[in-house]
Amino acid sequence: MNYLFGTSGFSYDDWKGNFYPENIKKNEMLSFYSGIFKVVEINVTYYTIPSAASFEKMAAKTEDQFEFIVKVHQETTHRRKENEASINLLVEALRPLSEQKKLAGLLAQFPYSFPNSEINRKYLRKTKDFIKNIPLFVEFRNASWNKSAVKEFLFTNNIGYVNVDEPNLKGLLPQQDWLTSDLGYVRFHGRNEKKWWDGKGSERYEYNYNQDQLKEWLIRISEILKKSYKSYIFFNNHPKGNAPANAQSLQKLVKQYIHK
Repeated sequence: MNYLFGTSGFSYDDWKGNFYPENIKKNEMLSFYSGIFKVVEINVTYYTIPSAASFEKMAAKTEDQFEFIVKVHQETTHRRKENEASINLLVEALRPLSEQKKLAGLLAQFPYSFPNSEINRKYLRKTKDFIKNIPLFVEFRNASWNKSAVKEFLFTNNIGYVNVDEPNLKGLLPQQDWLTSDLGYVRFHGRNEKKWWDGKGSERYEYNYNQDQLKEWLIRISEILKKSYKSYIFFNNHPKGNAPANAQSLQKLVKQYIHK
């Protein structure tokens, strides 16, 4: 079984003293991170698209087998205007990662305001066409996508589905073990119900999973791993260093469960 654990982002000051050494510099974080995890989600691209030179530097700080999954710009997922131009700009900037075979895919995280509809399914097909041969993973926040027909649609268009762990709130998606391409994907956002809709900044992701909550996922993850060529499991509950700690804990549990 081929799988990688990682976190959503890596450059967080509040990881100093728990995940990172207390005195680590910003430009040293990725190198340190890559010594523990072998994949990372890049989130800064949601807000702005860095230069190709920036991605060249990122690649240089990681080992040969390290992988990046990059979030598409908000122009694609939230504004949904001038989509092709935005994606072309991002893909061009990512050329250094592609050339070094470190680009594992693009992540499109759509908001709750993006429901399952014919128009939106057509939009997904066009988005996939724009990025061509780069794997595309989509995450939905609206429970209207929780239908078998959607699973078939994604499979037909070779679009990877992002299974999520998030608060058990009306309108959000439940825990699943969908696989709609040869690549599996799971993201853990935390279960902070009080802050999910009204929290400021990253408050919605302030959450620390306990062992029992992580164990709830063992059967689902095992099923995804059995059927996929490769799978990615990320933790997005980054405040206070919870993401890397929880990722390492679940990684140990998965190894124990698979090899028991």
